[in-house]
Amino acid sequence: MDQLDLKIEALEKKIDALQRSIDRLNKIFLWTLIITAALFVLPLIGLLFAIPQVLSTYAGILQ
Repeated sequence: MDQLDLKIEALEKKIDALQRSIDRLNKIFLWTLIITAALFVLPLIGLLFAIPQVLSTYAGILQ
């Protein structure tokens, strides 16, 4: 029974290490998603303000 207990403890340690790795990867994926969304959404918001200004300037040049 002693050998079985040692194997179970070894497996538990491996499972704990795997869980820590998975938690770390989840955090990395979350921050990657947040940064990607920010780098995509912020320029779109900037374009919402820039496009009307460019169009009004262009329309003023045409007149």
